[in-house]
Amino acid sequence: MIIIENANIRASINPLGAELVSLLKLDGKTEYMWDANPAFWGKTSPVLFPIVGGLKNDTYFYDGNEYKLPRHGFARTMLFEVESQNSFSAVFLLKNSIETEKVYPFAFELRLIYTLYGNELGLKYQITNPDAKVLLFSIGGHPAFKCPIENGLTYEDYCLEFDDNQDLERWPLNAEGLVLNEPLEISKNTNTILLNKELFYEDALVFKHLKSETVTLKSIKSTKKLKFDFKDFPYLGIWAAKNADFVCIEPWCGIADSADTTQDLEEKEGINHLNPNQVFERNFRIEI
Repeated sequence: MIIIENANIRASINPLGAELVSLLKLDGKTEYMWDANPAFWGKTSPVLFPIVGGLKNDTYFYDGNEYKLPRHGFARTMLFEVESQNSFSAVFLLKNSIETEKVYPFAFELRLIYTLYGNELGLKYQITNPDAKVLLFSIGGHPAFKCPIENGLTYEDYCLEFDDNQDLERWPLNAEGLVLNEPLEISKNTNTILLNKELFYEDALVFKHLKSETVTLKSIKSTKKLKFDFKDFPYLGIWAAKNADFVCIEPWCGIADSADTTQDLEEKEGINHLNPNQVFERNFRIEI
């Protein structure tokens, strides 16, 4: 486990998947990350690469060939190299290999750069294209935060508060996890989602192009809260496993296949095109 720490926060990251597994506020010894209880969901914060969400029949087509990828891709299950580390920052690196090229015919360098800033943890996704052809990919986060954060409170004591009011519309998923073509209205001219376990019984709440750039997990019964900055990401997912005491705030540069997809990777919604020798970067921050 790789640990970075400043006067306020300690973060622990597992090189397997470069996964954030603990985010501890040192003054009150408050843990903000889900404990990965396998009875509900045995992850804490997987990286989603080179796809976000699921593909129709776990299949895509590229350059006349058929390939298979599992939901959210393969990076979350692979061992990253610890490229560099100091007391408050760590850089994790994953490159293409013979194994990845069997299911994803691209060269890439994927870096996850964790850095502490006062009461904030920043995560930068940095993707470099070392090849002579365009790199096609999606990337996203899936961090799961404890809810309730404070002992003695309940899940229903919490809400998610965005920084701007708007009509909130979710893009529903079908039984295969594919995005349907029409959104469903959740509420009008609001910035708040009240949390309850039933909210996620039909899978994630998927949002496209929200006006807001931040969302806060908070309770009127507590001063302990978490602010999440996702301004670099066009899609946002909110999810929890059935009846589990966590909520995932998922910033995405990519999205699951639509129900009427052609399965052509170059045409897929949310796919990024990175030219040779170029670098793609996106950041999110967690303030506790």
